[in-house]
Amino acid sequence: MKLQLPFKFSGTPAAGGLAGGRARPSKMMEYDQPLVWVTVLLMLLGLVMVYSASIGLHDSPKFAKYSSNHFAMRQAIFIAIAVFFGLLVFRVRVATWQDTAPWLFVATLVLLVLVVTPLGVTVNGASRWLPLKLFNLQPSELMKIVMVLYAADYTVRKQEYMHKLTKGFFPMVGAVGLVGLLLLLEPDLGAFGVIVCIAMGILFLGGINAIWFGGIGAMLVLIFTSIIAFSEFRRERLLAYLDPWTDGHVLGKGYQLTQSLIAFGRGEFFGVGLGGSVQKMHYLPEPHTDFIMAVIGEELGLAGVLVVIALFYWIVKRAFDIGRQAIAIDQTFAGLVAKGIGIWIGVQTFINMGVNLGLLPTKGLTLPLVSYGGTGVIINCIGLAILLRIDYENRVLMRGGRL
Repeated sequence: MKLQLPFKFSGTPAAGGLAGGRARPSKMMEYDQPLVWVTVLLMLLGLVMVYSASIGLHDSPKFAKYSSNHFAMRQAIFIAIAVFFGLLVFRVRVATWQDTAPWLFVATLVLLVLVVTPLGVTVNGASRWLPLKLFNLQPSELMKIVMVLYAADYTVRKQEYMHKLTKGFFPMVGAVGLVGLLLLLEPDLGAFGVIVCIAMGILFLGGINAIWFGGIGAMLVLIFTSIIAFSEFRRERLLAYLDPWTDGHVLGKGYQLTQSLIAFGRGEFFGVGLGGSVQKMHYLPEPHTDFIMAVIGEELGLAGVLVVIALFYWIVKRAFDIGRQAIAIDQTFAGLVAKGIGIWIGVQTFINMGVNLGLLPTKGLTLPLVSYGGTGVIINCIGLAILLRIDYENRVLMRGGRL
């Protein structure tokens, strides 16, 4: 069965080329159906797991005013909105994103500034959201896809200066530094880390001087280390990560990690069954957002975890394949955007899973497409819609068509 999109494109030569000297109106050329289905599968899995993870939250005082299916219903609405925006974004030419990338970057910077004003919404001590009627907008999530577009556009525009420190590298460092300053004011060190990885990854793929890249990478490690060292809260969290089972940590900063590890331990190979998690019943904090992977591990076991890892691996690999294909046909911006999306999804997925499994210190990053959250799932779908559009344009150009 083929998934049919509710629109067609015109102006592209149909299979068979020209008929009677005129270009026939084309049907929708083939697009990457496996990528669509993997994305849909992850969102549906996320919907099921959000419902399972949040079904008992209304018993706690914090969520007492919500029904048992509150978060699942909202997640279903978010997914519908995400699919709608994804279909719209798929119709936008890649060249349009390149033209508007600098303006999108400036607009998102303004949103990040608004977050740290009284207009921002504070939850659990962090101001990361702007209130909208349906949901709270998280500009840091928007900045991830905008940084992909901006870094790719910058690399293409400054290609002749990529080996010059002052003209090629410092301006981008300044832009990322400004974003980082605003994110640290929220604070949101996790989002800052992902955005730095996106920018540095695209610059590296764009041909920046390897020595400078290594030096800046070392400097970034020093900066992040200093941020942790001079922040008592982050320092305690790091120490708890290194030894979460000690008396001082197991019920303190290491509480989330220990409960997550217990969840994975209970799941064993095939899980305790869908809906059977015990840790989600007020033991594991934020089971429907940051620690949804722990609930998957408990209910679906190692088998379920490996399936989720395989699906994300496939998305990241496909993104790099599409990017490599675009660069091969001289679509450098499109290729860097595709690879940037792969870096974004891959890094954020790795950090979230690493935190859940105790491989990385606890950090508030959601699992793309799966965790509860309106802005997250919408921005994820927009990013993957751009990736699908790049693949579509690759196919058109390789068949001799025009965009």
